[in-house]
Amino acid sequence: MNAPVPLTNALRRLTASLSSARHRRESGYFKAEGTKCVLDTLPHFQLVALLATHSWMEEHPQEAAVCTPATARDLERMSSLTTAPQVIAVYQIPVNDDDLASFMGRELVIALDGVQDPGNLGTIIRTADWFGVHHIICSSDTVDVYNPKVVQSTMGAISRVKVHYCNLSEMLTTVRKDTIFGTFLNGESIYDSRLPSAGVIVMGNEGKGISASVAEAIGRRVTIPSFPPGEPTSESLNVAVATAISLAEFRRH
Repeated sequence: MNAPVPLTNALRRLTASLSSARHRRESGYFKAEGTKCVLDTLPHFQLVALLATHSWMEEHPQEAAVCTPATARDLERMSSLTTAPQVIAVYQIPVNDDDLASFMGRELVIALDGVQDPGNLGTIIRTADWFGVHHIICSSDTVDVYNPKVVQSTMGAISRVKVHYCNLSEMLTTVRKDTIFGTFLNGESIYDSRLPSAGVIVMGNEGKGISASVAEAIGRRVTIPSFPPGEPTSESLNVAVATAISLAEFRRH
């Protein structure tokens, strides 16, 4: 780990600014907030600064050696959370230079088309981690994985699941069409479908669903049927919930 850095006004401004996607891109840094999130991510990312209260440092002596002391008021000003944490870590955004062809078509992958809510993306990453999915590919208009709310809601899974951004419709054309599954309201029941161990599960935007350009690349349309059939129910499932059900069904097969 790095030696502690002084808490300057520049560091305060930098840490606070990392709530913004533009500032994350320009600086190449992101932040993790709160004890669990920080301790889960600390071994996996290049640390720039670890800012913590004296009480947190006393409770975590192993990490205290690299901590920059900060007051509760400092952390409140730098935090993006409603309730300020006792610790914030600033990390370098890792360079993601994986060749997507190295895993596309060879393992189970989630594809996200325009998912906008940070909580949904974070929960999807956490769910992917649970079900042994190592890669998520996203359209360029999907929420930034290093948004603090995304990082927080992954519960440490961001350390193990890689998220890639690309031209999703073009990327899907490189994969066999019959291994690309899309979740729609009018597909075949996922419970009656023959599901492979390797393939792509496409999940759409919270309000608009899967875009037309991405839908063209999909070979298999599946749906999660409501119960009992034909009864009035909610319009649709939350995208993170639908992802969890889909992954459970793929893994069951």
